[in-house]
Parts: sequence; C-alpha cells; structure tokens
Amino acid sequence: MDIDLTLDLFVQIAGTVLSLIYLFLLVKENIWCWLFSILAAIFSIYSFISVKLYSEAILYSFFIWFSIYSWYKWSGNKKGETLAIKTLPLKNHIFWIIIGFILAFGLGYILKTYTDAEKSFIDSNTTIFSFIASYLEAHKYLYTWVYWIILNGVTAWLYFSQGLPIFAGLMVVYFVMSGIGLWNWRKKYLAVNA
Repeated sequence: MDIDLTLDLFVQIAGTVLSLIYLFLLVKENIWCWLFSILAAIFSIYSFISVKLYSEAILYSFFIWFSIYSWYKWSGNKKGETLAIKTLPLKNHIFWIIIGFILAFGLGYILKTYTDAEKSFIDSNTTIFSFIASYLEAHKYLYTWVYWIILNGVTAWLYFSQGLPIFAGLMVVYFVMSGIGLWNWRKKYLAVNA
C-alpha cells in the first residue's frame, strides 16, 4: 500500500473518531467536547488541503481557535454559573442568513478566481455558515442545530464528491446527531423555560 494513501487514511480515521467523540460530548453539553474538537480539526486540516478544499481547511483552522473560545464561554462565569440554552429571535436568524450568503459569495468568488479550489461556491457556503453556526453554538442558541442539520447534509455530499468517503460518512452521522442534539437541547430548554 502506498505510504501517502496509508497516511491519508489514518488521518481521515483519526479525525473521524475524534470528531465523533466531540459530537457525542457536545450533545451531552460536556465541556470536554472542545478538546476533542481541537484535536479533530488538526487531523482534518491535512485531509482538506490534500483534496483542495481550502475553505474547509480554513474552517477547521478556525474551529481550533473557536473551540478554545467556546471552552472558555462554557466554563462559566465568576459565580460558577454555566451557560444556559437559549433562543434567538427570527430577525437575528434572517440577519445571519443574509450575511452568510453575502460572505459566502465573496469567498467563493475569490477561491474560484485566484486558486485551484474545487467546488468553491458550495465549499465557501458550508464554510461561512459553519462559522456562523459555531458562533451560535458557543452561546448555546437552541436552533443552531438546524443550521448544523442543513450544513452536515450538504457537507456529506461535498466530501463524498471530493473522494473523502470517511469524512462523508462522518457528516452523515453528524446529520443524524444534529437532529438528536436539537431534540435533547430543546427538551432541556423547555424543562427550564416551560
């Protein structure tokens, strides 16, 4: 077996296993999810660069820094209170969606014009909206999970189309787990706010 192929496979499997641990802990609202997010991102960056999904590599670089931020946000305030699940008004979601499409178009144009990136407009949309969803997730907004359900479905197709079947399979699992995350977080939110 080719050494590069073996390394690529190992990196995809390691990134996938770490990502699954991250997602399981996230759904459970366990703060250690952020450590696994960082580790998974490190492995994933390599894979995305190797198949010319540069926006995804940028996104996962961002995930490292954002995981540190989220870990801090989730660790509680000076009184030891942890961050509660909350909702965001519809007008705020509309704002984020409009901004997301504008930024994604700009990034897609840059990648299409100045790089050899593959599927630059789809890749840029999943990247920009993942930035937005990550921000909302760090603040524990309930319907962040809806963003992730859509993103994970599109990203599964993108990864599969670029020859990353292990990561594509991971996104299918993320798609399902995002639905479970929405259900779990909604149940907790309603228990406190009913």
